[in-house]
Parts: sequence; structure tokens; C-alpha cells
Amino acid sequence: MDFQALAGSLARVRETVARHQALGGWGHPVRVVAVTKTHGPEAVLAARAAGLTDVGENRVQEALQKQDALPDADVLWHLIGSLQRNKARLAAARFAAIHSVDRADLAVELERRLPAEHRQRVLVQVNCSDEPQKGGVEPEGLFRLLDAIADLPRLDVMGLMTMSALTADLAEQRRAFRRLRGLRDAGERIGHRLPELSMGMSSDYPVAVEEGATMIRLGTILFGERG
Repeated sequence: MDFQALAGSLARVRETVARHQALGGWGHPVRVVAVTKTHGPEAVLAARAAGLTDVGENRVQEALQKQDALPDADVLWHLIGSLQRNKARLAAARFAAIHSVDRADLAVELERRLPAEHRQRVLVQVNCSDEPQKGGVEPEGLFRLLDAIADLPRLDVMGLMTMSALTADLAEQRRAFRRLRGLRDAGERIGHRLPELSMGMSSDYPVAVEEGATMIRLGTILFGERG
């Protein structure tokens, strides 16, 4: 597949990020996680050639196949899709960050599956859109989950992740992202260090950036639809 448009698409994304950061009053870096799901390994190579160092995958097996096909790829792999407990053994220690930890039993299983002396960076996924089909811990259960993960010495919580509802309603998008930021701020006030906010995809990343996103997960806007 031809990814010649990627460099131009990425430049436009960076311009949009800068504009919406200014609107939100933010100045921190925003990391673009290039979501290569359903595309082949060539998408990873194209992302790296364009200057992106973070690659996101939704499915564990697809990600591992690409990792094995590209052993020398100089990228950081992110697991951004939901993770079933019975696949924790496959994911442990294979990703720079796992964005979708949403319950204590999954966290315990991840740590149990880590090789000796290895630490795993994770984000806690929160359901901020109130959609029953969405993954993520409910907001009222977040702090209990953070406390539980804090008791697992080889898991490092680096922040929170969420998805907004699939809607063109900017106010609804903003509600979800602002809610996550508020939860992050409240968590930090009670002693949890949560520097990363992973929120925003191709359809809603400008609003996420305005609300303080530090990582945005972009696929279609960079690579186009899978033909």
C-alpha cells in the first residue's frame, strides 16, 4: 500500500495540534501514536520514515506478528485496544505501554506474567462516555483501581486513557475528555502520579488536544481507510 501522503497528513495534524493547544492554553508536547491496525508492516516503516516513533495496535496477535516481522524497527509499540485477561501472558513485556488496563484482575495477571526484573508501563482506561459497550473502569471506581495497581510494584501507571462517544457533537466529545482530565487532576491530588492523558482519535483529536491530551491515537487521518 502506498503511504506517500503520510508526511503531508502528519504535517497538517501537527499544525492542528498547535492551533488547538493554543486555544486550550497548553504548552506540553503531544505525542502522536500512529495506529497501524489492519495495515501491514509497511505502515510501521512509513510512520517511522515520517518521524513518528510511537506505533499503536489494537490486537495483541496482530501487533506481535508485526513486531516479529520488524525486529529492527526503531519504534515504541503501544497496545491501545482492549486486553483480555487470558491474553495478558502474550502482552506482558512486549509493549512500551499498554493503554487499556481497566480492572484489578487484569493488572494482577499482567504483573504475574512479566519476566523477572521487568517493569511494565500502563495506562488505566476509564469509561468517560457512559456507554455500556465501551471498555474502561467506571469513573467512580477509578481511584480504587489505582490504589490496587499501586500495590503491584512492577506495574508503572503513567496516566489515563479514554474514548469519547462516536459522535460529531463537539460538546459531547469535550465532556468525555474534560471528565478524564478532571479525574486525572483529582487522582494527582490524592497522591497518584498521572502525567499522561491518552485521548483523541482521528475524528475528535482537536477537542482532545484542547482539553489537555498528551497522547493522541491516529490511524485513518494518517494512513487512510484500509482498502
